Amino acid sequence: MLDKYFQYKKHKTNFRTEVIAGVTTFLTMAYIMFLNPFILSGEFAGPEKGFFDFGAVFTATIVAAALSCFIMGFYGKTWPIGLASGMGINAFVAFGVVAGMGYTPQEALGGVLVAGVLFLAISLTPIRAWIINSIPKSLKLGIGAGIGLFLAIIGLEIMGVVADHPVTLVTLGDIKNPLVILGCLAFVAMIVLEKMKIRGNIIIGILVFSVIAWVTGLAKFNGLVSSPPPMTYLFAFDLNAAFTAGMSTVIFTLLFIDFFDTAGTLTSVANVAGKVDKQGKVKDIEKAMLSDSVGTVAGAFMGTTTVTSYVESGAGVKAGGKTGMTSLVIGVLFLACLFFSPLATSLPKEIDGAALVYVAILFVRNITDIEWNDIAESGPAVLAAITMPLTYSISNGIALAFISYALIKIFTGKFNSTSPAIWVVALLSLGSFLVA
Repeated sequence: MLDKYFQYKKHKTNFRTEVIAGVTTFLTMAYIMFLNPFILSGEFAGPEKGFFDFGAVFTATIVAAALSCFIMGFYGKTWPIGLASGMGINAFVAFGVVAGMGYTPQEALGGVLVAGVLFLAISLTPIRAWIINSIPKSLKLGIGAGIGLFLAIIGLEIMGVVADHPVTLVTLGDIKNPLVILGCLAFVAMIVLEKMKIRGNIIIGILVFSVIAWVTGLAKFNGLVSSPPPMTYLFAFDLNAAFTAGMSTVIFTLLFIDFFDTAGTLTSVANVAGKVDKQGKVKDIEKAMLSDSVGTVAGAFMGTTTVTSYVESGAGVKAGGKTGMTSLVIGVLFLACLFFSPLATSLPKEIDGAALVYVAILFVRNITDIEWNDIAESGPAVLAAITMPLTYSISNGIALAFISYALIKIFTGKFNSTSPAIWVVALLSLGSFLVA
């Protein structure tokens, strides 16, 4: 039946190859089931009131990832894509929306839901292509790099490599701390494993160095398996704050990041999979975008932040994955991990932080493709990148980048040749500052 549905022969693949591809992609993105609840719960910051519940997010992350992979597998059946809660977005929600702006987790999930519904609506209309083609490449890359730097400063703080300072704002942390040293070694190991082309380098680094911490008594081992924690936030979203001025900025940021992250990821995977035609158009991208947007809505219902396509899916494509069967395998493997919540709570924060810094590097490398020869393009891109970590806000970085880009175009006589989308986003960004 699967052979007939996914048409293995047509795509020059088979069941065994698709399973191997699914396992490969899963190993490269499995870290999210540990990092997502860790970030959203503010576990490293202590029992600060207002953050998400760790156990509830752990279960929601896995269920939402599995459900989204199943949707991609059955509907976007020519796309071997893995989906899960997106990095960067989760940090924005935890530190910017909940801890920073004071919204409850339920109100934050309401914003995620609205952004997901808007993404779904856009995916069903020609607006999708218009938006993708309207936003300058340099801004997309600068924003991606900025998200990486935002993750990096959070990860380094979690590791203990940097610490707060009353004068310089940040300073070197206690690098003599054995756990800090262990976290640094875990970070190095992840890079070495990647250099050696070993799949699952992040999850291997997390688990190996966590074991070392447990064995040496530097961290407590809470157990391996138990029944899944209850999904506290299942259908618990609150829409009361969704249409306020403050939340409108949040929704726009969530929508913007998810939209372009998904478009960029699908394009990257399409290039690897040979799904780009001679005119540069991506085959069947409509089904993939629609599957991704439905996954985002489903994630909000389950109780986690924006679900998005993972660029790590390229690893599975290189392993031979060519159909949605790969996505189904990824979803099944996520569900199989539902019972490992004690393991998730046993991971030392310093090692989780190391994984976060490693992921940050994957974002920051986008900066290499910015159009550096044109300062009118590179200037706003770099502004986005540096203001995100310095203001501790992804939305601030996006807003300042678009406002500056629009002003530069006006004063350099490029008003008529600039896409209307730039003016719309710039005005919305300016409005967000005025009403803040």
